[in-house]
Amino acid sequence: MVVPVTSASAQAVRGLPDFTDLVDQVGPSVVNIRTLEKVSTRAPTGAPGEEEMLEFFRRFGLPIPNVPRQAPRQNRPQQPEEPQPRGVGSGFILTSDGLIMTNAHVIEDADEVLVTLTDKREFKARIIGADKRTDVAVVKIDASGLPAVKVGDVSRLRVGEWVMAIGSPFGLDNTVTAGIVSAKQRDTGDYLPFIQTDVAINPGNSGGPLINMRGEVVGINSQIYSRSGGSMGISFSIPMDEAVRVSDQLRSNGRVTRGRIGVQIDQVSKEVAESIGLGKPIGALVRGVETGSPAEKAGVEAGDIITKFDGKTIEKSSDLPRVVGSTKPGSKSTVTVFRRGASKDLSVVIAEVEGDKPVAKAAAKEEKPRASTAAQAFGLAVADLTEAQKKEANLKGGVRVEAATDAAARAGLREGDVIVQAANAEVGSVKEFEAALGKLEKSKPLNVLFRRGEWTQFAVIRPTR
Repeated sequence: MVVPVTSASAQAVRGLPDFTDLVDQVGPSVVNIRTLEKVSTRAPTGAPGEEEMLEFFRRFGLPIPNVPRQAPRQNRPQQPEEPQPRGVGSGFILTSDGLIMTNAHVIEDADEVLVTLTDKREFKARIIGADKRTDVAVVKIDASGLPAVKVGDVSRLRVGEWVMAIGSPFGLDNTVTAGIVSAKQRDTGDYLPFIQTDVAINPGNSGGPLINMRGEVVGINSQIYSRSGGSMGISFSIPMDEAVRVSDQLRSNGRVTRGRIGVQIDQVSKEVAESIGLGKPIGALVRGVETGSPAEKAGVEAGDIITKFDGKTIEKSSDLPRVVGSTKPGSKSTVTVFRRGASKDLSVVIAEVEGDKPVAKAAAKEEKPRASTAAQAFGLAVADLTEAQKKEANLKGGVRVEAATDAAARAGLREGDVIVQAANAEVGSVKEFEAALGKLEKSKPLNVLFRRGEWTQFAVIRPTR
């Protein structure tokens, strides 16, 4: 029986995407990348597997059983280093004079990089630069008149939009796969809001382009979520605007410089936002400020919530390192912080990203001062800080938690924490802590800002009924 085709079903068929023109248009701009690593070769020493067995005994200092003693390694004849295949990936032509973009992990530790075009011409590439944080790399081949890609506007990309990938999965050159954009701004890294798709991406696709229906490159295929090593329908691509920003620095400086202000941050929960008067949970909670950092010099304090940077709203904590990182070191920026119920603008001079600072050694414990039991309704017993404790923690004041039970324990507090703010008020002593609690309405939750080691965070304590 022949089923008649209705106008609705015909329209649905006509609405399916056709990628043939896109493949013809973009395909010649996609390249295969092979990497080689120089490995010294040694003449065989005996039966298959014998060399591996000898290496095992040598590595663990064990006597070698029933094997003729070999000449010392330094006396053996030197063998030439021969390039051995190391990996296969993909890339695409960025400019007609031979600049090619790929992933940093594709060319990592390679001694030689070989680029093969769709017309089967092969070139030895020179590495211009690679950035591990964003997984972007740029290489150069000596050629001209090459078909360069068109870079698309990532801001126009919409969830549900059809996209296509071309690459070399498992070494199969010029393989085309397609799917839709599953999500944008997916946070899986400090500096990148990834594009998530369901395009089939497999090992070897890394570094290849993600292409929209206008034939523009909108991303670099970089990662997959997989338990088997193969595609499971969740793939991540580096947004092209971020990749171009990185590649511009690699081409001009050979490396990427990033800004930093020296704060440790965390998410702002809905409960904390409501309790401190922020309203909705936006911004980045400052849990710690590095000594001598730009943030400390600007007046940023632990417990502040950074809501804007140079006028750009920080919707979630992961936005902050991305925005600060893209700011040129040495430039002056404005940081907007929410502190004790009000917003405040601070001027900060951006520094360059550097290594983590070592954690300071803890000082010897001193005898405990007399504890206060004024906060028993919240399961807290607190005491004033000694001068030595203030100096050690680099604090002007606060109260030390001597015991945390019931409500306080459920909120996450524990002995040794230092409360520096309660009910939106600074507390430098037990007296000030009791005064803050005295102004709090009965049965209302108490928000506290506390230090634990080098970290500062909020907690909301609900009184025991």
